[in-house]
Amino acid sequence: MRREKDIYVYLFFGFLESGKTTLIQDTIQNPDFNNGKKTLLVVCEEGIEEYDPKILEKSRTVLEIMEDKSNLTGDYFKALQEKHNPDRVIIEYNGMWMPDELFDLDMPRNWMPVQAIATVNSQTYELYMNNMRSIMMEHFKCCDTIIFNRCFKDMNRTAIRRTIKANNRAASILYDATDVDFDEDSEDELPYDLNADIIDINEDDYGIFYLDARDYPDRYKGRTVRFKAMVHKLPRLGKTYFVPGRHIMNCCPEDITFFGFVATSPMASVLREKDWIIITARIEYEYCKAYKGEGPVLYAQNIAGAEAPEEPVVYFT
Repeated sequence: MRREKDIYVYLFFGFLESGKTTLIQDTIQNPDFNNGKKTLLVVCEEGIEEYDPKILEKSRTVLEIMEDKSNLTGDYFKALQEKHNPDRVIIEYNGMWMPDELFDLDMPRNWMPVQAIATVNSQTYELYMNNMRSIMMEHFKCCDTIIFNRCFKDMNRTAIRRTIKANNRAASILYDATDVDFDEDSEDELPYDLNADIIDINEDDYGIFYLDARDYPDRYKGRTVRFKAMVHKLPRLGKTYFVPGRHIMNCCPEDITFFGFVATSPMASVLREKDWIIITARIEYEYCKAYKGEGPVLYAQNIAGAEAPEEPVVYFT
């Protein structure tokens, strides 16, 4: 029996005016992509920018516009497969639809999603984050690459990186900064002193510290840190281990999650679940079964009882 050919599927996410159409049109004209194969382009929303019919014809791209969300079904895509018999597929997804609605469909069995890209208009990023944060976070979670266009010099790339990495540690972040000269040091600004003998982490800065310590081991390996934390017990690790951490809200109240580090101390056995402490500890990076690999392990030098903070939930930015 003849095996069906694999059809690569490329997914593009983002709100209106984020640059999806421009990026896709540039992609299908790129010689590395435009190799004579037939491309099916499914557009789930019509933006301000329209596709050039001449470019579509030259790149052997057939355009299908999904005018109604009721068509977002596996049968719809299977019908398009039979109609066009493409060599590959590009889906420009509607920015207001949740990505899970697409991923949960029963697609043609030989369709293979190989890349998911989100485009973001830097000029309207904060507006969308304030008003449609949950949808934007879903875009970030599912994409391999996130491209910020229309960049401006004073945009807070540090906060952007932390927000994205909190959702998707593997995502690549790119900036279309052709006309902008970014300061090289702007990504490394931290609200605490990395050169101090003991790096003191303020209560509100725990989320920033958590991401930075996971992303940049060289900054913290062998260093001593001090911060307020809630105790979480993990009996499977052994009597000398516990997890100091904080509850962090990233998207909305529904996604508040406890984030902590594995720590070890002879005092661990006397600590109780949900105790508040101030821990001073040396950070090392080593294999730990709780991480299912290498990660930061805190060797406690001092543990003192503490009052619960006024605001028990912190943020990544």
